[in-house]
Amino acid sequence: MKVPYALIALVLAAPALAQPVAGNLGVTWNAGAEDCAKNPQPPLQIHHYEPQTIILRQNLCADFEAPLLYLLIGSERALLIDTGAVDDAQAMPLAKTVSELLPVVDGTRLPLLAVHTHRHGDHRAGDAQLAALPATQVVPVDAAGMHAFFEFENWPEGLAQIDLGDRTIEVLPIPGHQSEHLLFYDARTGTVFSGDFLLPGRLYVDDIDAYRASAQRAVDFLKDKAVTHVLGAHIELAASGELFPSGSTFHPDERAMALTKADLDGLPKALADFNGFYSRYPNVVIVNPMRNLLVVVAIVLIVLSLLGWLARRWWKRRRAARRARTAPTYAAAK
Repeated sequence: MKVPYALIALVLAAPALAQPVAGNLGVTWNAGAEDCAKNPQPPLQIHHYEPQTIILRQNLCADFEAPLLYLLIGSERALLIDTGAVDDAQAMPLAKTVSELLPVVDGTRLPLLAVHTHRHGDHRAGDAQLAALPATQVVPVDAAGMHAFFEFENWPEGLAQIDLGDRTIEVLPIPGHQSEHLLFYDARTGTVFSGDFLLPGRLYVDDIDAYRASAQRAVDFLKDKAVTHVLGAHIELAASGELFPSGSTFHPDERAMALTKADLDGLPKALADFNGFYSRYPNVVIVNPMRNLLVVVAIVLIVLSLLGWLARRWWKRRRAARRARTAPTYAAAK
């Protein structure tokens, strides 16, 4: 049977068509400033990874968390992952910026859906700004509202999808850093958006058992998927591998923002080996802030108790010495 040339060409082209859309992560983010008052900074920086995938970063001087936000554009609507750390529209014109980035179709901007990797304040402060935009829906951050929107019935099992039109984003529950954390996977670019669950910097553990289970769930979910980059919500490491101080508004010589599938695949073992307090690895630092806080509190209480004991002992000795000086002698009593 003679096979049509067009069919042969289609079969040969299929693997190429399945490859993720290439993009550019060659961006140097604004470093912020040591003295933000003397060195004003633009509140937002925008980078086009490719025409339909846009990365926004809030400046370190606007908020030291400097969260990364991701705008993914489909043919029917757009998706914004996280809304940042600043609610004031004057200080942080997030809604205006995002609106201007949305394509206009037949005289109308594409509808927008705003979602969150999790409910911590530096990922949802811009919700009210965005909710005021026309044709915009902001998914609730509370557990009940989020579960209802994505139709999660057996949390944290299950998977949801967001159809943007010719672009589908898969949504995977990954509690551990926070109880309602989500991972987003974009097959079009092969990008994993991991929020605070995996990023170049501190991985704060809220529930270690949930974190370990979620890490393995994420590895299994992405096992047979093309992953070009793992993009988190913050960058906390210098190119040298050293952590920037917590709360710093100045990140000179910051490392590249992307982690890899290998970093994700290695996360279950890193979490399995985690000592429960603080463990360093090449691209991440795993921290349990509550345990560390309890240790600090315990040490402070021990030190205070010791100081109290020493103070009481010193006072008793001083009182005994005073009594000894003022007590009558045997000769004087006669």
